[in-house]
Amino acid sequence: MHMTDRGLLALARHEGIVPGPYRDSTGTWTFGIGHTAAAGPPDPATMPRGMPADLDAAIREAFRVFRADLARYERDVADAVTVPLAQHEFDALVSFHYNTGGIARAALTCHLNAGNRVAAANAFLNWRKPASIIPRREAERDLFREGSYTGGPIPVWSVDAQGRVDLSLPIRLLREDEALDLLRSPMLEPSPVPPPNWFARLASFFSTLIRRA
Repeated sequence: MHMTDRGLLALARHEGIVPGPYRDSTGTWTFGIGHTAAAGPPDPATMPRGMPADLDAAIREAFRVFRADLARYERDVADAVTVPLAQHEFDALVSFHYNTGGIARAALTCHLNAGNRVAAANAFLNWRKPASIIPRREAERDLFREGSYTGGPIPVWSVDAQGRVDLSLPIRLLREDEALDLLRSPMLEPSPVPPPNWFARLASFFSTLIRRA
């Protein structure tokens, strides 16, 4: 299974977009839409600090990395859950796992695999630290239980060179259609990697041109 557009938008809205590396609530270097090195490259700890010179390019990169990360989290949920899922249940579980990394060991997964969806829904709230995460857990629980998707624009937050995010006021609000365009853009595909001797061939080509001139 894959997340729906509404699920992707709800997840991006929960995470927000930070176009430079920042430290999350645990002190982990993070980038874009909740990306950490644990999900794969790029490593936010090695990225240039502070706000990027090209904000639009940084937002595009955040969405490219987001889509790459999601493939792993979707697989993890599919591997951990052994019962059939409704689409809204799957979307809620991927959102939960994207934030916690805990799908394989969570009590909610044990309850779900045992066929107890009521207990599974209630167990979302077991993961409630820090306290600021509780509204997200409640939204994920309601999505799992009732298919209630949240809506609205996706905030873009500024960050300083020390990795501190300013949550007082978004510097931009992405409409849902703008976010979906970024998710579907061919610009999200990584550039093809040239063969190892590509630069040598190019140098040889220009050398030949110069000799012929």
